[in-house]
Amino acid sequence: MGGDTTPLKTVVRAFEVIDVLERKRSAGPSAVATELGVSRATAHDYLTTLASTGYVINDGGTYRIGYRFLGLGSRLKYRSVLFNAARAPLRKLSEETDDLCQVGLEEDGEWVLLHNNGDTSTVDMGTYPGLRFHIHTQAAGKAMLANFPDDRIDEIVDTHGLPEITEHTITDMAKLRDELDQIERDGYAVDSDQQDVGVSIIAAPVIVKGDVVGTISIACPTGRLQNEEYRSSRIRAVVETADEVSLNYRYSI
Repeated sequence: MGGDTTPLKTVVRAFEVIDVLERKRSAGPSAVATELGVSRATAHDYLTTLASTGYVINDGGTYRIGYRFLGLGSRLKYRSVLFNAARAPLRKLSEETDDLCQVGLEEDGEWVLLHNNGDTSTVDMGTYPGLRFHIHTQAAGKAMLANFPDDRIDEIVDTHGLPEITEHTITDMAKLRDELDQIERDGYAVDSDQQDVGVSIIAAPVIVKGDVVGTISIACPTGRLQNEEYRSSRIRAVVETADEVSLNYRYSI
């Protein structure tokens, strides 16, 4: 049985119900049934079962996701070696630059934001820990991709494609390869308007024992990168911070 990877349909359906509750913020059995194309009775059974676990809350017949998920996510974050290695350096980077600074990693072919530090109103990206991006759409993800072996890059692109998020997003594999080669040579990545128009990202990989484990990045208004002094100082600061995080990481494992 250990080699059987056939998913249990009831488990998959339970997470589909949770996804509906997250999108709609709250919903009753009829709304869930409509969203998933199941009977009201089936939707009701899933909702009441999930409510019995405490991860879904029944508010008088309307259901919502409970804060147990917040506790679960917070514990995951604070147990992360990368987060703990980056915590102090990222705070220092934010204080020195007054920019929105971020640490992230790759999971399942996507770039995941692990932690923000700084004024999120500087660039209103609506970011929060756990937010996921297509890995090819911004510098932090590409700083990781550039340090992956070719077969891993191909696997990610085959699975997720190269969807266009803005008109500036790279959607051509040959162009992406060229950019990744340049990022690997430079040791950092910079791009503008590829994930959000008006937002630029400067990122550097965190390399530990030859493997990329995450990224340190700064998000800023695109117009600021036209100032060469600003651009060069931020690149230097991000690369130095990534090196510091790498050192902390090595001493943590």
